[in-house]
Amino acid sequence: MQMLPQPQEISIIQVLNWIFRPMPYMMECAKNYGDVFALKLQGNLPPMLFIHSPEAMQQVLSNDQKELEAPGDINSIFEYLLGKNSVISLSGKEHQRQRQLIMPPFHGERMRTYAELIENITIKVFNQQPKNQSFNIRDITQDITLQVMMEAVFGIYKGERAEKLKHFLCAILEQGSTPWRVIFLYFPKLKETFGISEIWKRQMKKQEQADQLIYQEIQERRENFDPNRTDILNLLMSAQDENGQAMTDVELRDELMTLLVAGHETTATALSWAFYWIHKLPEVREKLLAELDSLGENYDSNTVWKLPYLTAVCHETLRIYPVGMLTFPRRVKTPISLCGYQLEPGTIIVGSIYLAHHRKDIYPEHEKFRPERFLERQFSPYEFLPFGGGARRCIGLAFAQMEMKLILAKVLKTWSMKLVSTYEVKPQRRGLVTGPNSPIILEIQNIRQPKSAILETAAF
Repeated sequence: MQMLPQPQEISIIQVLNWIFRPMPYMMECAKNYGDVFALKLQGNLPPMLFIHSPEAMQQVLSNDQKELEAPGDINSIFEYLLGKNSVISLSGKEHQRQRQLIMPPFHGERMRTYAELIENITIKVFNQQPKNQSFNIRDITQDITLQVMMEAVFGIYKGERAEKLKHFLCAILEQGSTPWRVIFLYFPKLKETFGISEIWKRQMKKQEQADQLIYQEIQERRENFDPNRTDILNLLMSAQDENGQAMTDVELRDELMTLLVAGHETTATALSWAFYWIHKLPEVREKLLAELDSLGENYDSNTVWKLPYLTAVCHETLRIYPVGMLTFPRRVKTPISLCGYQLEPGTIIVGSIYLAHHRKDIYPEHEKFRPERFLERQFSPYEFLPFGGGARRCIGLAFAQMEMKLILAKVLKTWSMKLVSTYEVKPQRRGLVTGPNSPIILEIQNIRQPKSAILETAAF
């Protein structure tokens, strides 16, 4: 059998490269080995196969039934946080059932009911920022997206339980964001080491306290069910599968935690990058402001959703530094040929979203932030895939894109800001996803007056 191209370093070196410098390491491997390469990341298990060409992506992501499967057990690294019943942790029929139960809140009119909520929270958070005082934009976007998810998912607006749950979630996510936390996933026995074991126990204690609050909310909502509520928890409690079965409390907890974690952290990071690029590149900011000012003051979420340049800016943000580096893995069920290599059953394949978004043959000047590329051509789902693809494509992608557009539109139309950071910010690992390697510091200068309004005033 033909050997898969792979680095010659011993496994431990490959693992450390993957943990501490995943994106440069993938770029080096792609340069040295091409469209397919293997990394030995999991002890005695076979190497993991990385792909990034559109042809390979299409073959793998559109083949979730026959030769390939998308098994949940490979995603067990998320179990400590999301539980065993999360749509991420499940596979096969269980995954399909859970996905069908949680999809309705994220489509059509149901999703657009959250537009006003998103805008109101954005205004409230930004109004709390004093003028001419610098701040880390990621702190602000995290505050906004966490409040959005708390209110949209739980319908919890204020109170002791809401504050405690937000506190525990922030602590859990922050502790899990360091590369050292990722080491536990590849070297689980480290959790038993003296000193480290205490850190792990403290984190699990916070998780248990957060779970207790979630179960209290579920119990109260079951005892006092209100069919008129529109939050996602209410919709999930009402959902039934084809056999008339509703979700159990444990299933609800796992899906709520999945939505809170996946829908809060990732969108906050994407928004941080968008604000960075918009204020770093004056030409991008001017084009975007001109488009937003053309809306006038009375506009709705549908109008914002369709703005071409705003859409291009969001897409380019998600392209250049995707929050998720990889697609969820697939496992070979029956022998398959991929990119000229014969793969045996048990082989694990992952698609590198980061590499796919930085292919020179698809994205000329791939290191430049250039939204116009998304106005010049349409990219296939296997060339541009910030939310993954196939049966494991992110359920909340439409909600995340709507949230991103509405927040950017509201902030840019309302406030004039400047980028205080003069250094170049790059992506780095943040737990299992990515984030900026340095704080992105902005400053509010004043309340904006759209150019259209200035011209009208001058004419008067």
